[in-house]
Amino acid sequence: MKKTAYFVIAFLFALLLWNVFAFGGDSVVNIDGDEFDGPLGALIAMLFAGGGTLIAMLVLLVVGVVLAVVFAGVGIILIGGLGIGAVVLALAISPLLLPLLLPLALIWYMVSRSRKNRMMREHAV
Repeated sequence: MKKTAYFVIAFLFALLLWNVFAFGGDSVVNIDGDEFDGPLGALIAMLFAGGGTLIAMLVLLVVGVVLAVVFAGVGIILIGGLGIGAVVLALAISPLLLPLLLPLALIWYMVSRSRKNRMMREHAV
């Protein structure tokens, strides 16, 4: 498989070079009023196109990093706001839940008291 990949890549590169040098007359590059055509024009055009592609990739990378930072900041603010809202909601509802919490607190106290007595008896033995 690896040898086949090398041959395919070499063949595609040979086709690219053949296209540049055999049909390069179609490409004309104008730099400061000087026209470059033929293989040199095609080579310069590919060089400039590759440079533009590299600049575009760099710009996309920077934009991606900036967006990641912005969205992370917005997410942190959103989670903080939801947390504050939950606390405010719990404080608003807690007086209404007091009749339900009193029997629960009483049961909790009795269970912890019996557990404490049981632990004291186990240590005494």
